[in-house]
Amino acid sequence: MNTMTLWHISSWEFAALAAAALLVGFSKTAVSGANTVSLAIFAAVLPARASTGVLLPILIVGDVLAVLTYRRHAHWPTLWRLFPAVAAGVVLGTVFLVWADDAVVRTSIGAILLLMAAVTVWRRRAAVQDDEPDAVVTRSGRVKARSYGVLGGFTTMVANAGGPVMSMYLLSAGFRKLGFLGTSAFFFLIVNVSKLPFSAGLGLIDGHSLLLDAALAAFVVPGAFLGKWAVSRINQLLFERLVIAATVVGGIQLLLH
Repeated sequence: MNTMTLWHISSWEFAALAAAALLVGFSKTAVSGANTVSLAIFAAVLPARASTGVLLPILIVGDVLAVLTYRRHAHWPTLWRLFPAVAAGVVLGTVFLVWADDAVVRTSIGAILLLMAAVTVWRRRAAVQDDEPDAVVTRSGRVKARSYGVLGGFTTMVANAGGPVMSMYLLSAGFRKLGFLGTSAFFFLIVNVSKLPFSAGLGLIDGHSLLLDAALAAFVVPGAFLGKWAVSRINQLLFERLVIAATVVGGIQLLLH
């Protein structure tokens, strides 16, 4: 059975989805949050609401590869403090998806992408200005963890767009590159797997979406290897600027659609 026939997508559209899947793999092992570009591509090619269900298994494949690459560098105390707030955010996002139609989801994804771009710009400036970020164990650190956890859970459930939120939190908490990548790898693997029953219950994951996922998953692997190779060589500042620009363009395109 042809996945392109099932989803009524052209060869060019499938090529765009394949490129987005490759970027998912790259973002999971190099620059967390860069897959907001993939989100924009999926939401532009597929129905916006259905795109979140198609993208989720692709993200999980990338999460597994990231965990295999950086599993020794995860900081579990931080993860345990985040999960309760993230669970609350996922529940809120599920309730939102129950009543939101495709137009509302598309507009919401566009708005979230623009918000995440703004958050990323603020994060980069704060990283330069804040020499002593709040520790997770302080009162302000716990408030920060809960706030970002709820927002991250909501955005990841509604639009698979929790990456920039968690990136900002982990960087502001003082994580260096390997600790950042290892902690975020386990975080998103656990969160994304926990979202599967919610997405299936909402009808966002079915046989058709999984068939398309099977065709796209192969593109995640080379992206992950490319990210692993590039993480110590890439010009981070230039790449983040390109990601922010692409995210803004994707968000505006969805809002104007």
